[in-house]
Amino acid sequence: MATAGAPRRFCRCACFCSENLYVARYGLHLRFRGKQQLLRDYGPTLRDRGCVSPKDFQQLLAELEQEVERRRQLGQESAARKALIASSYRPARPEVYASLQAVALAPEFLAAAEYSASPGADLKGLLQRLETLSEEKRIYRVPVFTASFCQALLEELEHFEQSDLPKGRPNTMNNYGVLLHELGLDEPLVTPLRERFLQPLMALLYPEYCGGPLDSHRAFVVKYAPGQDRELGYHYDNAELTLNVALGKAFTGGALYFGGLFQAPAALTEPLEVEHVVGQGILHRGGQLHGARPLGTGERWNLVVWLRASAVRNHLCPMCCRKPDLVDDEGFGDGFTREEPTTVDVCMLT
Repeated sequence: MATAGAPRRFCRCACFCSENLYVARYGLHLRFRGKQQLLRDYGPTLRDRGCVSPKDFQQLLAELEQEVERRRQLGQESAARKALIASSYRPARPEVYASLQAVALAPEFLAAAEYSASPGADLKGLLQRLETLSEEKRIYRVPVFTASFCQALLEELEHFEQSDLPKGRPNTMNNYGVLLHELGLDEPLVTPLRERFLQPLMALLYPEYCGGPLDSHRAFVVKYAPGQDRELGYHYDNAELTLNVALGKAFTGGALYFGGLFQAPAALTEPLEVEHVVGQGILHRGGQLHGARPLGTGERWNLVVWLRASAVRNHLCPMCCRKPDLVDDEGFGDGFTREEPTTVDVCMLT
């Protein structure tokens, strides 16, 4: 077992390069090991979705091979971008890079986190401090950031977007946005948000995922705008738990919709629809199937934090549903470790 305070090496599962490859125009997540496997496993489905000609199939094959190669190089290329940004980028709002302070957080969020870490805190008491969007699906909402912090962060993100520095895709489905660790915002913003505030709160809401600590994350901002990404297909997150905070700007449409858990998918007959409220965060399980309706007008920017617990995922990769085949990776990787984490006392996190 790693000693206290020693740096830990995080890993990804080898399935990252072959499972859940998203093809937006066909609305499918595919497993890809080669041409014959693709035809055998998905031939009829692809034809039903419009992949009918040899040219269509060859184009799909080329895209999948390109995506596999992109994923293989992702860790090294991301580390290189982060180093270049650190040496060359001049922030417009340097205050957002300061260590997270309570003044940036909404009073409701501070109160919920403080209560969660207090002796004798229980779920009933916490739910009095949150908005329950669905008791059945265990989806909640709470104000997270102040309006002034959302504005400052947005200004910084737009400033970076307008620079000529390289930018990585936020995830495998979104094309526009920012990876916060590449921009240098993991250490001052996201890590303290996870460790000091989200850990005790999530431990009460979802105790089955918090027997060990939420010891890593992947945080990114996604952008929806005309001529760019406008909607997001039905999927689940590579996370135990997710926080999704609307940062702005002015927009219509783009509501989130939720179905069941991916482990027990059901027909999406009456999804739960949730409108975005600037500054407020939606809390849900990573395995909850969800998507985003098309944007109507304006621009929508959201901060998404995938919260990961190695004590959970070390036993079962949520993407391939097998024991993970570990590959060393950069940074937090995909949240897997080669050793078990120590347990966490949420009362010590205040």
